[in-house]
Amino acid sequence: MLARHFDPIVAIATAPGRGAVGIIRISGKGLSPIIQTLCRRNLLPRQATYLPFRDERGHVIDQGLALYFPTPHSFTGEDVLEIQAHGGPVVLQLLLARCLQVAADIDDVTGFQRLAGLRMAQPGEFSERAFLNDKIDLAQAEAIADLIDASTETAARSAARSLSGEFSTEVQALLNKLVHLRMLVEATLDFPEEDIDFLKQADANGQLQRLQSTLANVMQRATQGAILREGIKVVIAGQPNAGKSSLLNALAGAELAIVTPIAGTTRDKVSQLIQIDGVPLHVVDTAGLRDSHLSGVDEVEKIGIARAWEEIVSADAVLFLHDLTRQSTPSEPEVAAAYRSGDALIQQALTDKLPVATPVIDVWSKSDSAFADVPAETGARDRAAVVISAKTGAGLQALRQQLLKVVGWQSAPEGVFMARERHVQALHEVDTQLTHASEQLSAMQPALDLLAEDLRQAQRALSQVTGEFTPDDLLGEIFSKFCIGK
Repeated sequence: MLARHFDPIVAIATAPGRGAVGIIRISGKGLSPIIQTLCRRNLLPRQATYLPFRDERGHVIDQGLALYFPTPHSFTGEDVLEIQAHGGPVVLQLLLARCLQVAADIDDVTGFQRLAGLRMAQPGEFSERAFLNDKIDLAQAEAIADLIDASTETAARSAARSLSGEFSTEVQALLNKLVHLRMLVEATLDFPEEDIDFLKQADANGQLQRLQSTLANVMQRATQGAILREGIKVVIAGQPNAGKSSLLNALAGAELAIVTPIAGTTRDKVSQLIQIDGVPLHVVDTAGLRDSHLSGVDEVEKIGIARAWEEIVSADAVLFLHDLTRQSTPSEPEVAAAYRSGDALIQQALTDKLPVATPVIDVWSKSDSAFADVPAETGARDRAAVVISAKTGAGLQALRQQLLKVVGWQSAPEGVFMARERHVQALHEVDTQLTHASEQLSAMQPALDLLAEDLRQAQRALSQVTGEFTPDDLLGEIFSKFCIGK
């Protein structure tokens, strides 16, 4: 631990603003002097005591509840005092200042310098203390922040499962099996006279295969959990007046974007968070894409087109809108040909700029007003296509389900635990190392020292999920994203 981990800390634990109740939390070792001075009495462990909180002159700041959780039976594993008062910002700031003043006065009177070190907690420091004192592992600590930040009911339930230890239990079971397999291999290295027959008799290959199968299941659910946590960035792209803003409004169920028949109405991105089957989607409407050198394209629209491409290349999925009403216009064939040519240019730009893994869905819009069906020669054959009408709602449900499919959402919500991208990356590293180990074990003359190293690296990567092995700088990055009172 670092020196700062031994300081007593204090913070307002409730969200900024006004509320019925506000909470101030203090954590540290040996808080009895602070409790006696602040509360003017001893507190029974884990029992709420109603009392006045006074300033240094004895004037009442507020009246509320004080709760004392002695070590080790507290959230942080240290002594914890929680003050529950009225949730006004001024009241809470006065109480916070009083806590800091009490600690300083204790040093002046008694020389008890450790409590005089009471300081404001850094973001996530209470949860960090809980992790460092083995009250929770790192995956559970991260689940606290994920539960607070959950944007859908499904995400909240998944975060609660991770917080309760479901994800950690799965990872620990994998670790136990991996350690047992390492033990067999290391024993063979220590006693070479046993040679490879020892591993065959112990069914090392079967153990490794079962381990890989279990890992695949955990990886699949962790990947779904990462989708729940991060959400999916979906960008709507297409030519001006293709129906992009209408589609955003239809998906959001609200008039968020201005819709007019005038080309170039949308000049900048318009974003909205929606959910599909509990999965959060960040849907972004962008400026219409066309040649910025054409007459009628002013400087503002040029900037909007440039920003549209910035959003498109960073998307998790792209909805490429095609206006069915302009695909075939018998009275103006030149206009239809020009429109199809514009779609072809956008398609080529998507091919050139998008990462290969980014899915694109061809969305054929305005089916309620179209003169013809979807042209067979337009669009890509190897990707999904949906025909919709934002006006009538036709095809929107099919589009929602297609979106979930192309981004990899598969699991039922009940089987998913909340996970982060770093968890998924760690599990993929474990899978890579186990694949190398399997290749070594299946060789005619296995290199047991390389096999042992592959398994060691797999264990190291797996241990990063729960924090058994985690660099200090990664811990700092993780907990710095928490709110102050956690």
